[in-house]
Amino acid sequence: MDGFGPVIGVGLVLLLVYIVLSVFRVIKEYERVVILQLGKFKSVRGPGFVIVIPVLEQAVKVDLREKFLDIPAQTAITKDNASINIDFLVYYRITDPSRAVLKVENVERASANIATTTLRAVIGDIELDDVLSKREQINDVLRVKLDEATERWGLKVTTVEIREIEPPRDILDAMNRQMSAERDRRANVTRAEGEREAAITRAEGEKRASILEAEGFRESEIARAEGARQAQLLRAQGYAAALKA
Repeated sequence: MDGFGPVIGVGLVLLLVYIVLSVFRVIKEYERVVILQLGKFKSVRGPGFVIVIPVLEQAVKVDLREKFLDIPAQTAITKDNASINIDFLVYYRITDPSRAVLKVENVERASANIATTTLRAVIGDIELDDVLSKREQINDVLRVKLDEATERWGLKVTTVEIREIEPPRDILDAMNRQMSAERDRRANVTRAEGEREAAITRAEGEKRASILEAEGFRESEIARAEGARQAQLLRAQGYAAALKA
């Protein structure tokens, strides 16, 4: 029996540690524990120091921080029968821990499932052009509808963010052609603007040259007329001098 003494001692210590860890819990500020007593809801406890009675009580820890669901690409049909793929994020937080534990088996999986069905329903009421151009409005509609649908599970949906919308291949090709045509149009406009500016510059240069040429001709004529006048004056003076002699 003496040989079993140390083993029993270690066993008792381990049992005591297990009981202490099972009974006494430290719950963080962003956590709560839902207490079930013999399978029935009793209370929500935390944060701080919490006592849980082993066997009699079961504690389910709940994180109250904001989380997000990454919904992979989902195929949806628009109001005008276009098939598109959309992937999006749903940000939420738990506001009622007891509902999140008692009303649904897996709150994250249930929320993801209802997010996909809600997306298809919303997109089904919108035409493709609006889906592509009104992403923010669709985000708001999804957020409101998901918030209403998950409230019974103690959730608050804070944000829905559509990350990517992939239209049908023929629509995508048409959009690429349109963007290419728009780039060509802008290039043509830029080229035409450059040619117009060059033409204006040439015209201004030619106009300036013509003005300078006209001014030179006018000054030349003035000088010639002045020379003729001076010559005539000299002749008149010479004639007058000859008469006096």
